[in-house]
Formats: sequence, structure tokens, C-alpha cells
Amino acid sequence: MKDPFSYSPEEIGKLLKISRGTVYELLKRGEIPSYRVGKKIRISPADLQKYMHAAVAPMETTTANLPNSLEKMIIENQGLIICGQDIILDVLTRYLEKKNPLLRSLRSYVGSIDGLLALYKGTANISATHLWDGETGEYNIPYVRRLLPGQRMVVINLVYRNLGFYVAAGNPKDIHDWPDLLKPNITLINRDRGSGTRAMLDEQLLKLNIDARVIQGYQNEETTHIAVASTVARGLADVGLGIEKDALQVPEVDFVFLKKERYDLVLYKHDLEKSNFQTVMAILRSDEFKAEVNGMGGYDTSMMGEIVGEL
Repeated sequence: MKDPFSYSPEEIGKLLKISRGTVYELLKRGEIPSYRVGKKIRISPADLQKYMHAAVAPMETTTANLPNSLEKMIIENQGLIICGQDIILDVLTRYLEKKNPLLRSLRSYVGSIDGLLALYKGTANISATHLWDGETGEYNIPYVRRLLPGQRMVVINLVYRNLGFYVAAGNPKDIHDWPDLLKPNITLINRDRGSGTRAMLDEQLLKLNIDARVIQGYQNEETTHIAVASTVARGLADVGLGIEKDALQVPEVDFVFLKKERYDLVLYKHDLEKSNFQTVMAILRSDEFKAEVNGMGGYDTSMMGEIVGEL
């Protein structure tokens, strides 16, 4: 599996508290494996972790004294690890780096459930989520209660997005609502388990008492909205579920609106008072950031930066 992020030599120096020259010497000797992306040198988290373990072994350091993970080390050094897949989070990371060049912010491209679990395990400190609960009709807060039991959390709105079906141009199979997935001539391309979109589909099927096993293609998965839309555009499936923004980027795909979904950021309440998190809040509430997101199309920023839940 591809690492969700990687490091530059300069970032390695900051993490290990050694000089830039020392890092390049370690790379030259092959003690820290690296790879190139164009002219840039990058180091994977796995390779850095191996080097760190090898470096402490001769000192007879006990396992208890080793860092639990690179993610936790970054968080302990006041860095930010942001989970989620929407491109808005990449824009947010860029704004964070512009506001504070010394702030190390990393992106982990995982789905909503995995992101909340990362928060609980301490390997992330902000997670984006869009999990709809079929029992309450509420977004995100019921899942935060279940997946982070006993934790004091804050839920902050990022955007609202339009969720619906991706269908072939002209909607030749006449797909408009959830029961249409049962039609015998319909093949679905599904999202992966752990994503908010997959949770929405499964919750809707449960609510309608539909057995997912009778839906043709239910077991076929893609990991992004774009990949789902592309599968439909290429005629490999008749329908998939995703947000309108991504449908606009794929020719020969139409979008059938189903629901407006709330896409939130979740973080620990005690973190909100820290300077790095205050920078995040300031960006979310800035006219500049909202204008850029609005310019991308497909998003409703009317509640951006507002606290919509506290646990």
C-alpha cells in the first residue's frame, strides 16, 4: 500500500533534530532509504521508522522508550496530521503552510471511519468526516460518540456537499432513487468500506430493508469518488455514489441529486485552544479561504468554521 505521505530531507532534519547536512550524508550512505519524485528527494515513513529503530538498537533502548509511531512523534512536536480525502483539505494544508512555514502539516488520505479511529489511537489530530446515521438522521456526531467513547470532542463544519448517483450521460437506465439499484439491468460500482459514502449507502439499504447481496456489483469497490465516476463513464458500471464536485470533472457522467451532506472536521476539545488549531480556525473563518473554496464549485461554505457539535 502506498504511504499516505512522505518527507523531504529538511523535514527529516526537523523531526530528528539534526542538521540538513547530516541528513544528506545519511541518505548518501544509504542509511536512510529514499526515492525521487522528479528532482526532489522523498523519504517514506516506513523507511524512516526502520532507520530510527536501527539507530537506537545498539544503545539497548527498550521498546517502551521507542516512539509508538511517526504520526505520534509529529503530533507531540506540535505538527498536524489531517485525515480525509476531499481536495479542500489539500487547500487547507497549503494555507497552513503559508500562515506558518514552520508548521508541519501532513495529509492522510483515509475514509471517515478510519480517520475517526486514527483520532482515537492518537495517530491523527484532525479528521474530516461525513457519516450519516440512519437511526437519528444526523451527521457525524453519533459516530464520534461510538468510535471515540468517553472523549471530549469538537465537531466543526467544513462544507456542505451534494451527494448523489453518478450515471451515464442522459441517464439511460432511469436511475433516480435507492430502490432503482434493485433493477435487474443495473450494475453498481461501490465505495470502499470505511468511507462515508459507503456508510451512507449501507444505512439507506438497511433503512429500506434491502439486502445488499442482491444488488449487482455491490462487492466491487473503488477508493475515491473520481474512480467511481470514471468507472461509470467507461461503461464498466451503470451507477455509483459520490459528490457532485467530482462528477463535474468526468465527461460523459451525469449527476442525480439525492441529498445534501454535512462534511465536518473532528478534533479533541482540549486541542482547540492550542495555537496551531487556532490557526486552522482562523483560516476556516477567513474570507480568502472561503472565496477560494467557493471558486472551486460544488461546495456550500455558509457554515464553514462554525462549531456544530461538542461532546
